Amino acid sequence: MKNKNKLNASTKEEENVKEETIIELKGIRKEFPGVVALDNVNMMIKASKVHALVGENGAGKSTLMKILSGTYTNYEGSIVCEGKEIHIRNEKEAFDYGLSIVAQELNYVAELSIAENLFLGREQKKGKLFLDKQKRLEETKRLLTDMGLDYDPAEKMGNLNVAQRQMIEILKAISRNSKVIIMDEPTSALTSKESELLFSKVNELKQKGIGFVFISHRLDEVFELCDEYTVLRDGKWIASGNLAAVTMDELIAMMVGRDIKDIYPKIPAPQSKLVLDVKHLSQKETFQDISFQVNQGEIFGLAGMVGAGRSEIVQTIFGLTRSDQGEVVLDGKSLKIHSVHDAIKNGIAMVTEDRRTYGFVGVRSVSDNVILPNGDIYAEKGIWNKKKINSGVDDICKKLSIKAPNTKTLVENLSGGNQQKVVLAKWLVRNIKLLILDEPTRGIDVGAKQEIYSLITEFAKQGMAIILISSDMPEVLSMSHRVGVIGEGKLLGILDRNQMSQNKIMKMIVEAKNNE
Repeated sequence: MKNKNKLNASTKEEENVKEETIIELKGIRKEFPGVVALDNVNMMIKASKVHALVGENGAGKSTLMKILSGTYTNYEGSIVCEGKEIHIRNEKEAFDYGLSIVAQELNYVAELSIAENLFLGREQKKGKLFLDKQKRLEETKRLLTDMGLDYDPAEKMGNLNVAQRQMIEILKAISRNSKVIIMDEPTSALTSKESELLFSKVNELKQKGIGFVFISHRLDEVFELCDEYTVLRDGKWIASGNLAAVTMDELIAMMVGRDIKDIYPKIPAPQSKLVLDVKHLSQKETFQDISFQVNQGEIFGLAGMVGAGRSEIVQTIFGLTRSDQGEVVLDGKSLKIHSVHDAIKNGIAMVTEDRRTYGFVGVRSVSDNVILPNGDIYAEKGIWNKKKINSGVDDICKKLSIKAPNTKTLVENLSGGNQQKVVLAKWLVRNIKLLILDEPTRGIDVGAKQEIYSLITEFAKQGMAIILISSDMPEVLSMSHRVGVIGEGKLLGILDRNQMSQNKIMKMIVEAKNNE
């Protein structure tokens, strides 16, 4: 009798799981020429659950989601939606089955408004011929209000910053009344407040039976938001289960196939020689009266919320924008920086936060990307020196451990971590005095982060002055000798390493905002 009850309980549990499951992926295999991207991958997405899909870059996460969203249609295995096997042939069919994806590479039309982007392809109409613009505007206002966003529906998407565009893409998915919403690195460009808004909305929608897939390299967020997990490594399924049953260290070990300890290396002591002296730098309506110094071998962090002015300050130093007043002194020489060319000529390099737009040319090779800004090094009388190029590019790729079949590989085919190394490579063939890193580990996995951190400490050892901007507070605290706190376009203070703490920085920012 006892065994019978156990059997009945087991059967009942299986029925409940079956009822809860919206999407089941079975034995998914996907090949590209010469590469097996996915090999026998399984995954179950349930109603009212947030399922974390984790793994290093190149593990197959995005490929799996592209199959689920109809981008890739040629694969082996099966997709079962609410008990029925389906084959999704395009994005529209994915929507018809109730699947929406917020891709890591944002999908928007820059010249159209927020309202037009939100309802692109599903416009409300008056009769058969005319668009109902008033209804679209009202619905956009309602959606923005529900999400807690104070945006103008008529604002062009091209005028928004990365974080704001990300929120609109998330809102677009939520507005489709989806059964499953897939979010690929949704918080990578969001402020902590925006992330809180997103998480609150996800938890609200969970109660309505919506299932989520959450892809993120921010494992603290994974543990905060998610209920279940699936780990992929090298295209293979490694494990799935209840997230509450594993620790972060155990999850990382499954992701990388080894234990990772002390992800942040010990940073070397800086030297006493002054390299950079920024004096009273200002840019109207963006930042005011910014002054700080960076010594040789020092990593100077800039902390603050997205939109506080951190990126704009370093963009001015690098010549991407102009200052209204102030002075930038490098190695005792006052610089007149009117362009990026001026900055590069004087030994300043910058890795921008949006590496895909400003950091590299995806459709060109590793070699091309390294030499493009370095014609003065690799060209003689207007002709590329191929011998010099091959030798120089090979050397820098080995030095940075760039993982690519060869230097002719297109950069868009590399993992996020290796793409970031290519961006670094193009600068490190030069004699760099000041290296500016704006969100250098955004969107890359924990193993690649460790490699980037090791490279940063090595650059510091070599005597480079480094400015590090990061929205990841543990990163900026662990990797900086000193931190300048930016709030509302002002330098609120500079903290030495023994003064730094997340609470202290946040308190400074909140107090500045309240005073404003």
